[in-house]
Amino acid sequence: MTKKYQFFSIPGTHRKEFTYLDMSSDTFLIEKKALLAQGFIVEDDVIYAENATEAVKKFDSNYLYALEQYNLATNPFYTLLLFFQWLNSRIRKN
Repeated sequence: MTKKYQFFSIPGTHRKEFTYLDMSSDTFLIEKKALLAQGFIVEDDVIYAENATEAVKKFDSNYLYALEQYNLATNPFYTLLLFFQWLNSRIRKN
């Protein structure tokens, strides 16, 4: 069964110091809050994997970055989505 994992890293470590949480865990939100309080940041989006080992391999391979680049190159709607997300973030800053 595929699970969802969220990864966290220490800023400035180039994703070398990281940990992850299984999002289906009953204590996920409590653990996430604790990690954020310790200075960890959320890395990328959720990773779907059969197990934790597979999730770590995908995280190490920068899987989501490659997937995002593929979507940018092949799907014009994804490009529009990213543009509107960027525009929204700029409007909120001002």
